[in-house]
Amino acid sequence: MKIGRSVNPSSAEHGDTPQPKRVLGLRDLVMFYVVATLSLRWIPVAASAGPSTLVIWLIGLTAIFIPLALCVLELSSRYPQEGGMYVWSKHAFGDFAGFLTGWIYWTSNLPYFPALLYFAASNALYVGGSKWKGLQGSAGFFMAFSLLGLGLALALNIVGLDIGKWLSNLGAIGTWLPVALLCVAGVIAWIKFGPATSFSAASMKPSLRWGNIAVWSALLSAFSGAESASFMGGEIKDARRTIPRALLVAGVLITTGYMLGTAAVLVVLPHSQLNSLEGIMQTISISAERVGWSGLGPAVALLICISNLGAVGAYLAALSRIPFVAGIDRFLPPAFGRVHPKWRTPYVSLIAQALCCVLFIVLGQLGSTVHGAYQVLVSMTIITTFVPYLFMFAAMIRLQREPVEPGVVRVPGGKPVAIVLAAVGFVTTCAVIAGSMVPDASEPNKGFAVAKILLLNAILFGGGMLLYWSRRRRSPDA
Repeated sequence: MKIGRSVNPSSAEHGDTPQPKRVLGLRDLVMFYVVATLSLRWIPVAASAGPSTLVIWLIGLTAIFIPLALCVLELSSRYPQEGGMYVWSKHAFGDFAGFLTGWIYWTSNLPYFPALLYFAASNALYVGGSKWKGLQGSAGFFMAFSLLGLGLALALNIVGLDIGKWLSNLGAIGTWLPVALLCVAGVIAWIKFGPATSFSAASMKPSLRWGNIAVWSALLSAFSGAESASFMGGEIKDARRTIPRALLVAGVLITTGYMLGTAAVLVVLPHSQLNSLEGIMQTISISAERVGWSGLGPAVALLICISNLGAVGAYLAALSRIPFVAGIDRFLPPAFGRVHPKWRTPYVSLIAQALCCVLFIVLGQLGSTVHGAYQVLVSMTIITTFVPYLFMFAAMIRLQREPVEPGVVRVPGGKPVAIVLAAVGFVTTCAVIAGSMVPDASEPNKGFAVAKILLLNAILFGGGMLLYWSRRRRSPDA
């Protein structure tokens, strides 16, 4: 999609007033939400913790996705302009809260993209079969794969979302086909061999043991993403009607995919034999070998790679708009609002974001094994993604006192229900953030892992605050 904004200070000064081209329809937006939220990498994490995660998926739907989706539904209807949570926090609490919300949410992609690309790389090894398995512990391979995937997503999004959106759409297809194949494998395994896991009432009861807290936190975080497309409100056809409809359709698809995928994996393999990085490919490969479907494993591995590259492309597009809007308000350097002269995309923001991701690929891997680096990146992603939700849920409560304009889509039940939903979302978000600080049970140096997470997050958050206040000191009216 070709995007331009007339309110960019750098363009406004030169009389350049391009208007955004609205190219994202209902189908595109549903695909976007699915690929941005339904991540195959959470299915093996869930399955490795046992059948009780099926209940956790339902808790996540109730405690995170529904409050998040309904808050986004109303807030994006009240303020459908581009900027999403940044705009909502600014309206509720002022410039600093708005900037900090946008900054933290934008920086969430720095550990997110490497984690997602590491997951894709681990599954890509199945494309080459046994010949490539020797690379499972190779940090060089995982870093090279991540850099190439990031470069592809960057190039497509610079050209424009009317081209880049196809990577997201292919990613959605690459998500659902493996989930469908997982379900087929589960049915075949159940009929021919019986379930490898007991789905009794006792086994499905969630446990609050210390070792499970990080897993539950990760699974609840798997429902994040409903807010992502709101950052591109200026590029969605009839955003006030399209966003709510797309959220409802996508919510059903996402929850169904998580639960069916997890159940299918557990039917084929007991959770004690599963690897959180490769559980899906383990399941499909073993099932394919049992029924004689040679070649299925590499094909599915390729689909998973496409799915995760699509997710990188989707979030790269959405998150690049945050500094684009923040640049408008002069909190970031004006260059962040600059658009490409041909493709009308915020190319400076996209490139800066990609370069920062490269740095995190290196820092995440430094001094760690591949699996250790992946776990640290996942924890950082959860924290930086969910802290802005605290601002958003608080803004939802505060903005209920504002008058409602005609055409605004309200939460069913109006103000009282909206406040309760936002409060539930706020409390759950706090629990997810706290749980993400618990190191993985397999981490040999838990204290170092926690210190690394705290330090890197402090750098990200502190950097944003310093940038804001230094800018305000130089330009008090900015």
